[in-house]
Amino acid sequence: MDDLFSRPQQPAPVTGQRLDRAALTGLPPRTHLVDCDLEEADLSGLPLDGWRFERCILRHAKLAGAQLNGAVLRGCRAPFADFTGAQLADARIEGGDYNNAMFRRAALNGARFSGCKLTGADFSDAKALDVAFEEVLLVAARLPGLSFRKEALKRVDFSQADLRKCDFRMATFEACSLRDATLAQARFDGADLRGADLGGVKLEDARLFRGATISREQAGDLLAELGLKVR
Repeated sequence: MDDLFSRPQQPAPVTGQRLDRAALTGLPPRTHLVDCDLEEADLSGLPLDGWRFERCILRHAKLAGAQLNGAVLRGCRAPFADFTGAQLADARIEGGDYNNAMFRRAALNGARFSGCKLTGADFSDAKALDVAFEEVLLVAARLPGLSFRKEALKRVDFSQADLRKCDFRMATFEACSLRDATLAQARFDGADLRGADLGGVKLEDARLFRGATISREQAGDLLAELGLKVR
């Protein structure tokens, strides 16, 4: 019992406040923020490892170079937020709006994105080993060179996304879309594409699916996209 009572108590969440850089630097490590307004706040380079942001407003917030390893961002509104070069290893981004957010050169190893909107987000040059996306919108997002090798992709919408040089080898697609995506030099060897919408595939991209598994229906659709009649 003595050990139980001697454990440090977790501080109460900070709730419903408008916060800026100075306010955050005065808070203890691993703080839990709930319903806080950080719109346009400059949080660049701050040590925020293990922090929890729940239903917070991060619109246009500057988090470039911030340390967010193991952080949890749940249900936040962060369109146009700047995570350039941020450390997000093992972070959890669950729900919320990150449309047009910037993740260029961010370290995302082990990060998990689920149930969130990432339309137009930029992941160029991100370090993303073992990153996972599930039930996310990546419409028109920029993801060149990211590795999804052996990943189980579920309900991920890559429509119109920049997927140049992405590695999808041995990945599986479930209720996903690659419609009108840019696929130049992407790799699909051993991938199971039967759960992907392949509409809009260009003639020069069809060869990229060599070694991948597609359904008979998809094969017919691909041939039709390429101007061939199947009888």
